[in-house]
Amino acid sequence: MIARQQRLQRAVIAGALGLAVAWGGIATASTAQAADTGTDKISCSAVKVRKSYSTSSTAVGVAYKGDTITYSRWVYQKAKKTWWVDGTVTRKSDRKKIRGYVVYQCANPYNTWPAPTPPIPK
Repeated sequence: MIARQQRLQRAVIAGALGLAVAWGGIATASTAQAADTGTDKISCSAVKVRKSYSTSSTAVGVAYKGDTITYSRWVYQKAKKTWWVDGTVTRKSDRKKIRGYVVYQCANPYNTWPAPTPPIPK
């Protein structure tokens, strides 16, 4: 019963936040669902995994070259013209799983899944 109430509260909060963002016009990114969830390797020597798709957001961890990332979607940040990948990184060193956003260039070393073209601004 308590778990159901918590899920309902989270849904209401998420809906209110989404409405506030849409109403306030502060949404600066569009998301594109990946064609298929898949796994790839980190290609940069080190990259911060962030809470949201912004270089100013909180870093939740660091991924290193060769660590695997299981991605679920892409996010395009219009203001900075930057693609981000949303997924879970599994570090080789300690097998720790880190959930968050990684810059697209570091998460797709061989262009195995090209990012979609961003929407045309109106």
